[in-house]
Amino acid sequence: MTTHPLSPPRAPKAPVAGRRRRQLGTVLLPYGLIAPASLVLILILVYPLIKLVTFSLQKFGLRQQFGAPPEFVGLQNYTRVLTDQQFWIVLARTVVFCAETVVLTMAIGMVVALITQRVGRALRLAIITSLLLAWAMPPVSSTIVWQWMFDTQYGLVNWLLTTLGISGYDAHSWLSNPLSFFFVATLVVVWMGIPFVAFTLYAGLTQVPQDLIEAAQLDGANGVQRFRHVVVPVLKPILLILTALSVLWNFRIFTQIYVLQKAGGVNRDTNVLGLYTYRIAIGESRFDVGAALAVIMVVILLLFSVFYLRQMTKEEL
Repeated sequence: MTTHPLSPPRAPKAPVAGRRRRQLGTVLLPYGLIAPASLVLILILVYPLIKLVTFSLQKFGLRQQFGAPPEFVGLQNYTRVLTDQQFWIVLARTVVFCAETVVLTMAIGMVVALITQRVGRALRLAIITSLLLAWAMPPVSSTIVWQWMFDTQYGLVNWLLTTLGISGYDAHSWLSNPLSFFFVATLVVVWMGIPFVAFTLYAGLTQVPQDLIEAAQLDGANGVQRFRHVVVPVLKPILLILTALSVLWNFRIFTQIYVLQKAGGVNRDTNVLGLYTYRIAIGESRFDVGAALAVIMVVILLLFSVFYLRQMTKEEL
């Protein structure tokens, strides 16, 4: 085959070895980019988790606190936890408390987001500022403020109810009774969770196509129907993610319950799983049983996350 004299010369073919090296570099480049972050995650998350599981399979008593090597006991700590009736009571209490706080937080957060979208600019700025202040307050500080509001002698709530003529609330102790204790705890947790939910949903509401809402309004749909059939489907991915995050946060609640217990709550009747694990491991120095409880908490949250993510992916498909 002859080549035309005016045609440009052909570039020499690259060696096969060079092409393979470039292809290999292209394949390995993504792994190299994520390698530093993966190493950090392994050091921060995976290694402590492995140590926690190892610790839960050992016996750590008084002798081990003075330097004796731990004794391998297998699943004995898990058996001790799962056969303890108090563990199941605390677990049920934690699940109920988590469910009610998540439902209230999502519902009130949605209402606040809708109000923020509909009010004027000045009032919207006031709402956003108040939400930011509530969100920025540390959990310990905000819980102490609520504790003083429900104080037996000097609390604002008792004074207000007594002033309104409601009997039985003069020097009423809210934290000594488990039901009223969790009423106060629910207020604290929900109040602290509303800002994040409201901000996220408000951002989602600004992305709802107005032409869909106008089309539904022209078709005769009222406000409730437009919200149910237009707004909620658009916000559904955000609602699912917020619900999952709220469950993960509220299931392992610790600070608010601990502060309220120190203010007068009955520990045994108001423990949730995170605080129960702390009291077993630190309060009673049963570190091995506390490690087993912590692993059980991780497994419960992991199972919930896997189930929830599978449901989300099924709905998207």
